[in-house]
Amino acid sequence: QERFVESGGGLVQPGGSLRLSCAASGSILSLYAMAWYRQAPGKQRELVAIITSGGSTYYADSVKGRFTISRDNAKNTVYLQMNSLQPEDTAVYYCNKSPPVHDYWGQGTQVTVSS
Repeated sequence: QERFVESGGGLVQPGGSLRLSCAASGSILSLYAMAWYRQAPGKQRELVAIITSGGSTYYADSVKGRFTISRDNAKNTVYLQMNSLQPEDTAVYYCNKSPPVHDYWGQGTQVTVSS
C-alpha cells in the first residue's frame, strides 16, 4: 500500500526558511496532481499547495508568494520550499495526492516557527 514519506521539518525562527520533501515508495508522482497539506494544533487539516502533472501550481492565499511547490521527476520527489516563515505556519505538514487519498496519509513532518 502506498505511503508518502515527508521530511525536512524542524524548528526555525520567524523569517527563516525550510524545504520539505515528499517521497513515494510505489507511485510515480509525476503522473498525479500532488499537494502539501498542513494541520495546526486544534485545527483541521488544510490545503497548502498543489502541483499538477503538467506542472501548474496553486497556493492557498496564506502562503502565496512565500511557498513554492515543485517536483523532481527523476527523484520521484515533491518539494515545498517555505520562505519568510511565520509562527502561524507552525503545523504538521503532509503530502498526498490532490484530491487526497485517505489511506495514503503519512506521518507528516513537524514545522515549528518560533523565536
